[in-house]
Amino acid sequence: MSSILVIDDNIESLELMRFLLQSFGYDVRVAQSGEEGLSLAASSRPDLIICDIHMPVLDGFGVIARVRADPAMRSIPCIAVTALAMVGDETKILGAGFDGYISKPIDPEKFIKEIKNYFVK
Repeated sequence: MSSILVIDDNIESLELMRFLLQSFGYDVRVAQSGEEGLSLAASSRPDLIICDIHMPVLDGFGVIARVRADPAMRSIPCIAVTALAMVGDETKILGAGFDGYISKPIDPEKFIKEIKNYFVK
């Protein structure tokens, strides 16, 4: 079973992603802050990290910078999930080190299809 870490400070988004992923058989861990997410990523080494961009204290850009700087975690695929949808936002997000980008609000059907692109269970 593939493991996924979801990092999002918005509880509704976090629970929606957890529900969808668990419904499709993924082992899901969740964190409500960037710091908590990094700690869980380091201890559990998930197969995929899904991370919100806008979070207090340590945002998604800070999370991805630390993941990519850590030799033990740098190869973990990371997807940004964010409401940022202006021209250039996707380029900025991918340029920061994320492997993919999913916009909010989450479309359940598209969300699962995008996740499946990163690995086969």
